[in-house]
Amino acid sequence: MKRWRIIAWGILAAVLAGVVGLTAATRRNNLRMSDGDIPSAVVRRGELDVKVYTTGELKANHSVTLSAPPIGGGSLQITKLLHTGTPVKKGDVVIEFDPNEQIYKLEQSRSDLLQAEEDIIKAKDDAAVQVAQDKVALLKARFDVRRAQLEVQKNELVSTIDAQKNQLALDQANRALIELEHDIQSHGITGKTGIDLAREKWNKAKLSMDQAQENIQKIRVVSSIDGLVAIQKNVGDFAFSGMSFPDFHEGDQAQPGSAIAQVIDSGDMELSAKVGENDRANIVIGQPAEIQFDALPGRVFHGLLKSAGAMVQRNFFWEDVGSKYDVSIQLTDPNPRLLPGLTAQIVILGNKEQNTLYIPRQALFQKEGSQTVFLRKGASFRQLPVQVHLENESRAAIEGLKEGDEVALIDPAAPRKGSSPAGPPSLSGGTP
Repeated sequence: MKRWRIIAWGILAAVLAGVVGLTAATRRNNLRMSDGDIPSAVVRRGELDVKVYTTGELKANHSVTLSAPPIGGGSLQITKLLHTGTPVKKGDVVIEFDPNEQIYKLEQSRSDLLQAEEDIIKAKDDAAVQVAQDKVALLKARFDVRRAQLEVQKNELVSTIDAQKNQLALDQANRALIELEHDIQSHGITGKTGIDLAREKWNKAKLSMDQAQENIQKIRVVSSIDGLVAIQKNVGDFAFSGMSFPDFHEGDQAQPGSAIAQVIDSGDMELSAKVGENDRANIVIGQPAEIQFDALPGRVFHGLLKSAGAMVQRNFFWEDVGSKYDVSIQLTDPNPRLLPGLTAQIVILGNKEQNTLYIPRQALFQKEGSQTVFLRKGASFRQLPVQVHLENESRAAIEGLKEGDEVALIDPAAPRKGSSPAGPPSLSGGTP
């Protein structure tokens, strides 16, 4: 008897367990709620336009850097500098530096050049005078030699002593002629050297003057393209990470070669941005975009999708390891106030889906690895997987439902304030 009681109690426990399990399963798929407890939406048919939202940074495809000219002598003082955003044409002066030092060098070099020209004239004149004097001395020396030769020819008719005197006079005249010829050769070399030195001095002064004239032209830095001016930061000689630097201004000192400004081709600027892998499937090259820059609120600019990366970019060093694709957007209405580095809110206007079934994105839930909705069946809701083939910021085009079906906008199984939970708490929420 006791044995039969144990068997009966076991059967009863099994039945109760089955009833509880069936009830729980039913509650998961048929959640009975009153009509006022669960907000819902109706599946509709119509047009669905796709918009992809992202943020981007403005970048210039073509720009030139304007630097302080490589002029020796230390730093240069800026006397003229256009402001950031100023439009310029090719050949316009963007930066000017103080020319006084170079003007002084030019005048000093010109003075040295004039002095060198006078030195050349004097060296030539001195050489010409020396040549004339040498010619006279050479004629006299040759005449002395000839006269001594004639006296030697008389030696047979004179005494031995006079003959010796005549020979000594001839020898002395020959030595004097030879020495004079060597002196004349040396005078020629000396005269030529003096002229060459004067010419070298002239060349040096001319080079210095030309360099000063070139430097005076260099201190007026012009733009080589049409575009907008963007002033650079005055980093100076001492800089370390974290420092804040001001822009260059008129009156600042700049070292030769320092980058002072950029001229940006405002007609060739684009936005660089990233989109998620879900949005990447909704965009196509050439689609229009609307852009609002954070620095220019209230103004809407326009552009075209120029490129969309085919390779996913992942960042494994941060918590957000979602897939991202690089995209670029070409501006179609440039503005002088747009400068590289500005951030913007971008809306890429995708294609429009005609005659499609859609629901609010809020009605989508991620359950057990798939997109799910809660479909109303009378006074209850049934969990139902659906296929989403297109989404925008507020709606989703779906398959698996019929027009007029009603879906919940919140998870019916999730606990709510003021009511006891109808089932186990749900960790999934609606897709925003």
